[in-house]
Amino acid sequence: VQLQASGGGLVQAGGSLRLSCVGSGSTFTGNVWAWHRQVPGKQRELVAVITSGGSTNYGDSVKGRFTVSRDNAKNTVYLQMNSLKPEDTGVYYCKATFFGGLDYWGQGTLVTVSS
Repeated sequence: VQLQASGGGLVQAGGSLRLSCVGSGSTFTGNVWAWHRQVPGKQRELVAVITSGGSTNYGDSVKGRFTVSRDNAKNTVYLQMNSLKPEDTGVYYCKATFFGGLDYWGQGTLVTVSS
C-alpha cells in the first residue's frame, strides 16, 4: 500500500489550498482516512478524519475552515483548506487505517502560510 499526497505550497493568510492523497495497492472503500500535520518541535496533530461511511471529525483549530472528503472511485481523500492562517503552516500527512488498525502514511506535503 502506498499513499501519495500533493497540493501543498505557499499561500498568503486568508487564502485556500486543496490537498489530495491518492492510495494504491489496496481497495480504499472500507478504510478510514485522516489528515495530520506536524510543525518542527511539536507532536503530529490530527486535523481531520473521514470514515468509510462519510462521517467527519475535525481538530478544534480547523473547524469551520477545513473540509475533508473522499472519492472511493479514485482511491483519494481531499482536504479543502480555507481561510488559512500562519499557524496552519506545517507538513500535512495523510493516513489510511484499515480493519484491524493497520495504518499507512503518505510522505507529507508542505503547507506554508505567510502573514
